Amino acid sequence: MPKAVTLIRSRSLSDAAEYAYAATAPADARLVFLAGACPLNADGTTAGVGDYAVQAAKCIENMTTALAEAGATLENVISTRVLVASSRQADLVAAWEVVRDSFGDHDAPSTLLGVTVLGYDHQLVEIEAVAAICD
Repeated sequence: MPKAVTLIRSRSLSDAAEYAYAATAPADARLVFLAGACPLNADGTTAGVGDYAVQAAKCIENMTTALAEAGATLENVISTRVLVASSRQADLVAAWEVVRDSFGDHDAPSTLLGVTVLGYDHQLVEIEAVAAICD
């Protein structure tokens, strides 16, 4: 089975970014567009109220479940967008560190954004992702 995602790093750009700068998928890859993964428990309550890291971890857990149901894993993710309801850089970093550590060596291109509010009560983090699968 061919590898679905190739991460691209640039020697011309800063190495301070903790992710690849680009990624590609082969022309025959099937793309999976995930809804934003939210920090919701199975009963609909928000996990980790007030805790950015706990919410990021729950988002990753829920994203992993959705990926599995599409026949994919975190290694199939081609890009992410991490939304954090805060204007404090430290809060964004707390969420990002969980996301970064969850992906390990598969440091897919990502964007980290501070936003004013997210959709559920007490929600602080949401993670959008696109994955690629080679059947």
